[in-house]
Amino acid sequence: MRVLLMAYGSRGDVEPMVGLAAQLRARGTEVRMCAPPDFAELLDRAGIPLAPIGAPVRPVVTGAVTGTAPMPAQGLPQRAAAMVATTYEAVAAAAGGCDAIVATGLFPAAAGARSVAEGLGIPYAFVAYFPTYLPSPHHRPFERPGRPFPPDVTDNRALWDLDVENMNVLFGTGLNAHRESVGLPPVDDFRRYVLTDRPLLASDPVLSPWPRPAELDVVQTGAWFRPDEGTLPAELEAFLDAGTPPVYVGFGSIPMRDAEDVARAAIEAVRAQDRRVLVSGGWADLSLIDDRDDCFSVGEVNHHALFPRVAAVVHHGGAGTTTTAARAGAPQVVVAQMADQPYWAGRVADLGIGAAHDGPTPVFESLSTALKTALAPETRARAGALAGEIRTDGAAVAARLLLDWAGGGDRAGAPVS
Repeated sequence: MRVLLMAYGSRGDVEPMVGLAAQLRARGTEVRMCAPPDFAELLDRAGIPLAPIGAPVRPVVTGAVTGTAPMPAQGLPQRAAAMVATTYEAVAAAAGGCDAIVATGLFPAAAGARSVAEGLGIPYAFVAYFPTYLPSPHHRPFERPGRPFPPDVTDNRALWDLDVENMNVLFGTGLNAHRESVGLPPVDDFRRYVLTDRPLLASDPVLSPWPRPAELDVVQTGAWFRPDEGTLPAELEAFLDAGTPPVYVGFGSIPMRDAEDVARAAIEAVRAQDRRVLVSGGWADLSLIDDRDDCFSVGEVNHHALFPRVAAVVHHGGAGTTTTAARAGAPQVVVAQMADQPYWAGRVADLGIGAAHDGPTPVFESLSTALKTALAPETRARAGALAGEIRTDGAAVAARLLLDWAGGGDRAGAPVS
């Protein structure tokens, strides 16, 4: 059997798919992946053939956050239409001989992937990494760019109905134009077409439960973890062994405006708590502010091995980082920037396993306040207790379901029959 995985977005979209790929391959399934070329090295290390989609996303994301990107010549509907076409082309070229397609990330890219599956007559599944990406009466949808919700509409169901209209306007027209060009019929409901009636939810049911009742038949598998990549670098091991557990500061594949000021505020706030500091560069390009021996700079490291050995994790609130820190029992400070990150910040605060930073711009005073909460003994105790409840078999559960769907064992319950 052969499965094609498609993930268009940041590293947080790609890494869980690597975990799923490992579980599929352990069951004798051949796996390919379509993703932005930024992640070629990651996928090469994992032994997963990559069919790249378009140009790298990091320069685009960095420019948008820092204000250095030129103003796009096209509006969002035109850019979405181009993404549909680019993804369709990459997925169609890679999907030959495949028995199923699993997609995640930006909606227009997923729509292109599903169109390929439809044309080939093979099952397609969509996966979300957090509950609020999926329609539910228990939470609001995201506002789409240029399409604010009317201030007098507060009912969640009504807002999700408006979201259907907004997505049809922003994304559906471009999708249908492309579908006509490849001989496929038009789609009336863009969002439902992408999600299907039975999407997968790859998040932990304790850390981020799917609230019921809801209209969608969501299948929550648990979070998908990338396989453990082994030991930490010798220099990092030496730093960890040389003193008390440090505070980790890193924002993954999220750039930060004024990164030098952010690094200085974070390091000084951690030092004010009499803690050592680990600074991860990431897409924010954070760096050390001096040569004192209480700070250490790290590149890409195995978070599963590192986080159990730190005093706290200061991060952006991506699904993967939040779940890995929770699994490690490490208290967290979430400095949410966009998308799902405010959701994860709220969950961390509500569960008492850390603090939601006040706003997206970290300064010394605000980080100091959040760190005091995260470093309190009672927070460490709650984080440690929750760690034992985090499921670790989510990718294995998903692999079994997908192989049943693709192989016909559970076709009645498949996202696409």
